[in-house]
Amino acid sequence: MTPASERHWLRPTSDDRPARFAYGADYNPEQWPREVWKEDVRLMREAGVTIVSVAIFSWARLQPAEDRWDFDWLDEVLDLLHDNGIAVDLATATASPPPWLTTLHPEILPVTRTGETLSQGARQHWRPTSPVFRKHALRLVEAMATRYADHPALVAWHISNELGCHNIYDYSDDAAQAFRDWLRARYGTLDELNRAWATSFWSQHYGAWEQIQPPRLAASHANPTQQLDFKRFSSDALKDYLRAEREVLRRITPDVPATTNFMVMGETKGMNYPEWADEIDFVSNDHYAHPGPQRLDELSLSAALTHSIAGGRPWFLMEHSTSAVNWQPVNVAKRPGEMARDSLVHVAHGADAVCFFQWRQSAAGAEKYHSAMVPHAGPDSEVFRAAAALGRTLSDLTPVTGSVREPARAALVYDWQSWWAVERDSQPSSLLRYRQEILDWYSAFLALGVRVDVVTASADLTGYDFVAAPVLHVVPRPLADRLDAYVRGGGHLATTYYSGIVDENDHVHLGGYPGALRGLLGIRVEEFGPLLDGTDVRLDNGLRGTLWTDRIDVTDPEVTVLARYETGDQAGRPALTRRALPGGGSAAYVSTRLGAHGLAEVLDGLLAGAGVRGELPAAARGRVEPVVRTDGTHAYWFLVNRTDEPVAFDAVTGEALTGPAPADDGGLVLGPREVAVLRVAAGTSPFPPGA
Repeated sequence: MTPASERHWLRPTSDDRPARFAYGADYNPEQWPREVWKEDVRLMREAGVTIVSVAIFSWARLQPAEDRWDFDWLDEVLDLLHDNGIAVDLATATASPPPWLTTLHPEILPVTRTGETLSQGARQHWRPTSPVFRKHALRLVEAMATRYADHPALVAWHISNELGCHNIYDYSDDAAQAFRDWLRARYGTLDELNRAWATSFWSQHYGAWEQIQPPRLAASHANPTQQLDFKRFSSDALKDYLRAEREVLRRITPDVPATTNFMVMGETKGMNYPEWADEIDFVSNDHYAHPGPQRLDELSLSAALTHSIAGGRPWFLMEHSTSAVNWQPVNVAKRPGEMARDSLVHVAHGADAVCFFQWRQSAAGAEKYHSAMVPHAGPDSEVFRAAAALGRTLSDLTPVTGSVREPARAALVYDWQSWWAVERDSQPSSLLRYRQEILDWYSAFLALGVRVDVVTASADLTGYDFVAAPVLHVVPRPLADRLDAYVRGGGHLATTYYSGIVDENDHVHLGGYPGALRGLLGIRVEEFGPLLDGTDVRLDNGLRGTLWTDRIDVTDPEVTVLARYETGDQAGRPALTRRALPGGGSAAYVSTRLGAHGLAEVLDGLLAGAGVRGELPAAARGRVEPVVRTDGTHAYWFLVNRTDEPVAFDAVTGEALTGPAPADDGGLVLGPREVAVLRVAAGTSPFPPGA
């Protein structure tokens, strides 16, 4: 039996074999008769599976009634997996409370903003702040940890599942009391809360803590700082629950690492994941791609952001799909090569584990049309063959495990506080979508073939030559000072409309926009100029802007106007500006939404001013994404063909770990949707200088 202290999700045994990529899926054997289980493990071995997540939604099977337990079936499953060399990421099974619990204790059910109580019958039907739910859930966690602490299959704990996916915002009486406690801790006194919330507006002054409620349905717009604080509280409440499960696990199994699967993707914004990362032993993420022209851009953005949240350490891709999902309006199957390409983009950005939802496609239930490694068609299928081929590819990439993503020279700032604030009610424009603006900037970097790190607003920026901070709306004074110091130290900053506007309490920085960044940018805006849906403006550089314009006055002689408006209410006024500072740094401002294509044109010039250029040959830029991992001795260049056409390189060096290898004449052709991984010496490139 392997001691717990020698277990790891990359190396479930204590021998001297090199760590390899963990590969597998969610495994739900309780959905199938026992005779299927042996076939499952045989196929897992054929596909190269090394790890599975088990018992995620098994509470009702493990505890059929309050005073009755049934672990025998799970014992059998874990023994079977271990006997076949497959490690287990064991879930605490608390994600979905069983019907007996909600029947006995309906007070654990969440309450909506409008006062409706949600029912059982789906999943995550529990209040994050319910003491009753927590008591029963932690009892289950303790039973699981005690029973399986020494099981040799166990290499990691999987706390709950996708925390907050369906229950991030609860407006119940439990939540109200917990919100008040959170506010007391944040503000200390009612006087300070009243100041922060500006309760002199609309006669909202609070004279007792008991008067404060969550921002439930009201006659008009709820207090904006109250809304922002409730979002902060809701993320913290789930983080506190995560911590409670983790503490039970650490007490009983201190040497078994614990994680929970984040959802860094799409519009999932309720959980402030950078603030959760320190609560777990390694970061895990679930990602599902959305069809559309920026599909692969969004996948790469999410993977790059997960890398940042993980602190640059290897992370675990806990879930993605082999093909179609079941919950989009139209669930499109993946084309040949997309499963592998999607997976390897995550690997390129630091994932050392690649797993799917799920192993065997369900025959019934809400997710029966969600793809799996073994589809309804069985192992004699293109999906299973592709999954097995990916297992072999990951084995070929064993040397990459444990390496880290090589830092880029450019960074893109991603800020949850600003995301929450700008998409709240009573804004200059309800059309603004924070993540879309971030994605457009990321797409522009990809189009130019420039590697970019996605970082949080608290990150140290001093190592970057260029930093983009679009729609950085919430700028407390310390953040403004850090940005100012970055630019005065020689860094190059670009920001956009609706940035620098408010402080941490959602109070406007007075004196004109862009508020806290006004002096740094050398401009002043008296009034916003949001555009109606379907309206655009023309700039004198040939680009068109939508969504927003600003009435800009230049206040510093070192500001260069890069483009002006030709049409619209701001015609003749600056649209794009750049202020040069004595230390060699600069601060640029983009006052309208240019979209990914327009931003690429503007960004190209801004990056040139910062001395940052694409690392790919010009013909491949925008068609191939370059990502680099390094172990200090070698650099591993991932070249991802983002197109449905071959992409040719004239001169490439390096050893191919997977994908096409350079020919004798140095040429290399990436097939449609293909990925090549080239190993070269650390600090070098597979492309000749000036390519």
